[in-house]
Amino acid sequence: MPKQRLRRYDVLTIFPAMISAYASESILGRAQEKKLISITGHDLRDWAEDKHRRVDDTPYGGGPGMVMKVDVFDKAVKKVKGKRSMVKVIVTSASGKKFTQMDAIRLAEFDLIFLCGRYEGIDARVEENISDEAFSVGDYVLTGGELPALTMIDAVARNVPGVLGAKESLAEESHTEEGVLEYPQYTKPAVYKKWEVPEVLMSGDHKKIAEWRKDRSRKA
Repeated sequence: MPKQRLRRYDVLTIFPAMISAYASESILGRAQEKKLISITGHDLRDWAEDKHRRVDDTPYGGGPGMVMKVDVFDKAVKKVKGKRSMVKVIVTSASGKKFTQMDAIRLAEFDLIFLCGRYEGIDARVEENISDEAFSVGDYVLTGGELPALTMIDAVARNVPGVLGAKESLAEESHTEEGVLEYPQYTKPAVYKKWEVPEVLMSGDHKKIAEWRKDRSRKA
């Protein structure tokens, strides 16, 4: 059986410590220990050329705030990507398409490089010429792209073989079928404060349990 290819997730950001703090824990941390994935935050300022290590500048046409520079991202992506072919460059963008479970499954085949914006955003030429895809994680605005990048890494990595222990955990999850949410789950105690677990789940009748679960799966 051929050895599984390590999936690499690289995040270009001015706050790389935010990435390592989350990625080193729980399932992602264990998957890295098993050499199934690697998650690395890279300091974007390492590719700035001026003595102040600036990664942003004032916007053409005027307006408030600062915009992150295209040349810094371009140099960083070229260095981090190297000669790899199975890699997608993703920019986190409020104007990108909504990230879905179907995207998470599809992208599990690839190494991923995430480009995280701050301030008033990223020079549009980054999305137009450097990234392969642009994603939003919701109809709201965050202070930076690090949380969306971590959200997408978490969702994608779970679909890499071996990261989750049981394949069944993936097969019956919410959104595995587009728009369908997972059925309700219960555990012990069977009764708590008069709140009872549905009797069918304790019946031992697997056919009835399967029917109940199918009936309780909800459309998003």
